[in-house]
Amino acid sequence: MKMGLNGACSLILLNCLLTCVTLSSGLLRRPNIVLILTDDLDIAIGGLSPLTKTKKLIGDAGISFTNAFVASPLCCPSRASILTGKYPHNHHVINNTLEGNCSSRAWQKSEEAHTFPALLKTYGGYQTFFAGKYLNQYGHSEAGGVEHVPPGWNYWVGLEKNSKYYNYTLSVNGKPEEHGADYSKDYLTDVLANRSLDFLQYKSNYQPFFMMVSIPAPHSPWTAAPQYQNSFNTTKAPRDPNFNVHGKDKHWLIRQAKTPMTNSSVQFLDDAFRKRWRTLLSVDDLVEKIVKSLEVRSELDNTYIFFTSDNGYHTGQFSLPLDKRQLYEFDIKVPLMVRGPNIKPNQTSQMLVANVDLGPTMLDIAGYNVNKTQMDGMSFLPVMEGRVNSSSWRTDILVEYEGEGSNVSNPACPLLGPGVSECFPDCVCEDSYNNTYACVRTVAASSNLQYCEFDDNEVFVEVYNVTADPYQLTNIAKSIDQEVLEKMNHRLMMLQSCSGQSCRTPGVYDSRYKFDPRQMFPNHSWPPSSLRQKRK
Repeated sequence: MKMGLNGACSLILLNCLLTCVTLSSGLLRRPNIVLILTDDLDIAIGGLSPLTKTKKLIGDAGISFTNAFVASPLCCPSRASILTGKYPHNHHVINNTLEGNCSSRAWQKSEEAHTFPALLKTYGGYQTFFAGKYLNQYGHSEAGGVEHVPPGWNYWVGLEKNSKYYNYTLSVNGKPEEHGADYSKDYLTDVLANRSLDFLQYKSNYQPFFMMVSIPAPHSPWTAAPQYQNSFNTTKAPRDPNFNVHGKDKHWLIRQAKTPMTNSSVQFLDDAFRKRWRTLLSVDDLVEKIVKSLEVRSELDNTYIFFTSDNGYHTGQFSLPLDKRQLYEFDIKVPLMVRGPNIKPNQTSQMLVANVDLGPTMLDIAGYNVNKTQMDGMSFLPVMEGRVNSSSWRTDILVEYEGEGSNVSNPACPLLGPGVSECFPDCVCEDSYNNTYACVRTVAASSNLQYCEFDDNEVFVEVYNVTADPYQLTNIAKSIDQEVLEKMNHRLMMLQSCSGQSCRTPGVYDSRYKFDPRQMFPNHSWPPSSLRQKRK
């Protein structure tokens, strides 16, 4: 009888122990992470307006950042910064071409194995899923074709090359899948939504997951779903103070824009603006489907959802028709909304964050020590959880861009000569070889400043007090205090040569800032004011 009681007690203890282990593993399970990345979605000219459900389901349910910037306002360099947590001078992706290191063999060898999704999978035990546009040259025959699946992904649905909505090829775990022009089965935004829902349904329930959904919208060719083709018929591009005005005190590329724009140019950009918004209605549907699926599966409360873009956009600002690539707020500032565990709803933060911070933040969420990486960015998880105040947060970030131009003159615009690109029919060009610049973007209690230098014969400088001049109408480079210019020049040189921890040192308007010339050249021997890499 005594033995029976002991046996019964042992069984009860064992059951209790198993229950406790099960409960603790459930309580300690690392959060899931979802990153929804749009393509060319601005915030400065109303890009979030059509996304009513997204704002409600992510922004209102969490935190919205009003000072979120990209390290470079162009798709491939920016996406490389998101994946690596590095500034362009450290990941060496300088434009959207294979020669510019976009998804090249060199990129694959040097950076792909060290992206934050690869670290989440290898060291964090996350199951990882990717769907959509990766890098602009992904799938190129000279870079492994669609058979190449980047390390770090359990499930891979990668778009071959650049954004499209119909008639494209997907790499499904390294096998090509052709799509045509049938809305019901080919419209890319919807296909990505459906593949995401499939992943949520069939994934393992015993591991945390990371899901990255990289949507084509609102990138050109701006093809809306049939049910949305007549939406926003009376909408026009916003006529902000910098719309259709001459950038008389700006870099020559901005000064060459024709002001006022022709009626046909204005009609063209208004039409493009409407088309962009229409494509976003399908994005709004995608976000709703993913959030509802997580909710139905009882996984929403343990999932962080990030919503952002790879760069901003402009439609008529400073009489530039349509593009990104410029140093102004409309091109470098992006939406960033996050919801998740321990993030209180209805928050707005003015603290400065950049897309190089996304990887470190997600690694931090997973419990991985970011200091073990070579990443330049920093985790903003403490900001989202209310554990840090603005006085102890960073005050500046780096923005850098290397311009592109043609070696020969455009026959339609012979007067412009060689060296320009992205030219419109009225010979207004959106880029050039010497549209190569670097900026320190400062957001501090005492200053909201942008300082930029061009790598051209003039070493042209643009400076803006964004508080007093939010539309950046007046370049104050010639009137600002000389001491401020010198400090910003030194800070820019230091950031352009920074790597890892040295990219996170106090900025000029940080109370902890100390100017130390030795900090300016810690790792590199090339002139830090030059972005241009020597091409072999």
